[in-house]
Amino acid sequence: MPGHDAASDLALLTEAAAMAGDIAMRYFRAEHRVWDKGDGAGPVTEADLAVDAMLRGKLMGARPDYGWLSEETADDVARLSAERCFIIDPIDGTRSFTAGEVSWAHSIAIAEAGHVIAAVVAMPAKKVTYAASAGGGATRNGKPLHVTAVPGPDDVTIVTAKPNLADHYWPNGTPRHTRHYRPSLAYRLALVGEGRYDAMVTFRDTWEWDIAAGALIVEEAGGMVTDRHGARLQFNTPSRLTAGTLAANPALHSGLLQRIIP
Repeated sequence: MPGHDAASDLALLTEAAAMAGDIAMRYFRAEHRVWDKGDGAGPVTEADLAVDAMLRGKLMGARPDYGWLSEETADDVARLSAERCFIIDPIDGTRSFTAGEVSWAHSIAIAEAGHVIAAVVAMPAKKVTYAASAGGGATRNGKPLHVTAVPGPDDVTIVTAKPNLADHYWPNGTPRHTRHYRPSLAYRLALVGEGRYDAMVTFRDTWEWDIAAGALIVEEAGGMVTDRHGARLQFNTPSRLTAGTLAANPALHSGLLQRIIP
């Protein structure tokens, strides 16, 4: 097993996230190059690439035996044989970033044996950092987080894109809800961990780097996170995808899942 505990890994991620923020803010609301990745993958900016390069050098330099999985780095299957793996989205919410909006994040996590053990969702434009380590709780700017206690599944607040609340996804009844939206999936999960909203759901297959860090923040804040079928999330997989994501406190999660699964 690697010779670092989750707390020391979290300290490394926190330091790296601050450095990432310094780089990203130099490009934010300033002229920067943007490319379309094609095949529906969305845009990438020179800020994404600069942050990715710094994070890889910083993190792999400190933990050379860990694997590496990043949205902006060509995949190397060697990560599958590593006991621990970094899972990185240099800028989650790139469209928000290029538009000069503040709801984008650095999503930085470490998985061991398929489960995240340390995570940071840093939002430098908002001066907010969410962090969690396995068994160590979750925080927002150093203050402990707790999910809401709303039992639901009706009369709940859900942070999600509008298509996820279409009736055909909810064969046992779409929950009565108030919907909110943020472009970054990592931020949506962090907001559930913070107790700002009751639940987060996305039914589309989801890239691991979008949700790895936020998922641990929810779990360490007392919540439950699964795929759309109710299965525990697995990370550092060959496909790099999960079958959607559902996050809420345990009672609400159970109630929402009963509405989803016939």
